[in-house]
Amino acid sequence: MLKQTHIPHYLALIRFNKPIGTLLLLWPTLSGLWLAARGRPDFHLVFIFAAGVFIMRSAGCVINDIADRNFDGNVERTRTRPLASQKIPVKEALQLFGLLMLAALILVLFCNSLTIKLAFVGAVLATIYPFLKRVTHLPQLGLGAAFAWSIPMAFAAQTGEVPSAAWLIYVANVIWPIIYDTQYAMADRRDDLLIGVKSTAILFGRYDRLIIAFLQTVLMLLLIVVGVIFQLTIFYYASLIAVILLFAWQQYLIKDRDPPQCFAAFLNNSWVGLIIFIGILMGVS
Repeated sequence: MLKQTHIPHYLALIRFNKPIGTLLLLWPTLSGLWLAARGRPDFHLVFIFAAGVFIMRSAGCVINDIADRNFDGNVERTRTRPLASQKIPVKEALQLFGLLMLAALILVLFCNSLTIKLAFVGAVLATIYPFLKRVTHLPQLGLGAAFAWSIPMAFAAQTGEVPSAAWLIYVANVIWPIIYDTQYAMADRRDDLLIGVKSTAILFGRYDRLIIAFLQTVLMLLLIVVGVIFQLTIFYYASLIAVILLFAWQQYLIKDRDPPQCFAAFLNNSWVGLIIFIGILMGVS
């Protein structure tokens, strides 16, 4: 059973004091919901998806730390995590994960049947992602697939279907996590190489900045196409110009591959998501 005295450790386990992951999932989710509703989403869906973002991100952190508990102790940045430092047992972490997934299920039951079906796929993606770094150098692709799954769910919940345009937005939101999680992995590359954890930062090697720049370019082109398809106004395209400037700043931050600067580039992506959402908010005609 979960213990009241362990609440501070549970909060640390779900990264309650580190909302960056929640924000990186929240902004594209709200963007998808606003596009699906043409700027007028149902209020109860806004609540369901916002709460679902927090719950699923928390669940993702828990299952990630369960998967990484034997590795995190060897990495400077993660060695104080509750499971790595043995502040709570794995059994309690699994119980917390189960409760969070149950809460997410209860939320999605207030949506239509298509959304519920898609939610089960999303749960599978979120659960298997943390284990991908054992078998492939592309765990960031798995993260993107899991994080972006809120896009088809948002369209399904709001409109009862998932049109082709929604899948274009999905692809864009698969690419974005590859960008920022590669920056994140660049900060841990030295430790990951020592303990045998795989990542795109290791796969890309000395071409990491170039490949990130390429992915940033592809993402911007896809976002322009999204603007055309949904007939967004000039405010949206102005937001894309701001995003291009942020991407240029991120390239500057990672130029020397200094771990703290790479982590700063990763954090900067919360502004990218917010600005795009504001552009959609103001650009839906």
